[in-house]
Amino acid sequence: MTEKEESAVRKTGGESPEVKTPAASKSAVAAATPTEVEVVKCECCEFTEECTIAYIARVRERYEGRWICGLCAEAVKDEIGRSGRRISEEEALERHASFCEEFRSPPEKPAEELISAVKQLLIRSLESPTSVRSNPSSPRGKDGSDLARATFGRSQSCFPSMDA
Repeated sequence: MTEKEESAVRKTGGESPEVKTPAASKSAVAAATPTEVEVVKCECCEFTEECTIAYIARVRERYEGRWICGLCAEAVKDEIGRSGRRISEEEALERHASFCEEFRSPPEKPAEELISAVKQLLIRSLESPTSVRSNPSSPRGKDGSDLARATFGRSQSCFPSMDA
């Protein structure tokens, strides 16, 4: 058990920091003090947090028995706003959950995807205009040619004359 989980167990009075059902949470809210916390896992991204039992109950009530973290709740709001048509909160939640699932699952052929990504990087670097100059901030003429750098000729010595 990690230190964070042990801390949660101590704060909850020795109860196991497991995710409880919505019905169990409602009865627990009535009996719980406002400072009791529980460790819960987001059903979208699987992020775990310590939250008060009352807060967990409010979130589950809003999202039809599912507990989602604050980041995913904001992503659901953004999904509703981004949608071209009016969608329900439940549909936005389903879209976000499927996105998270796709993001979490490993690629079917990781070696092939890596090779493809490296290939795309090489193609982009070969297609981009390159320059032969070593210093990217060196002056260029309008036609792209290097401008001659101004040189200072020495008219006399840098040292003062010793004729005194």
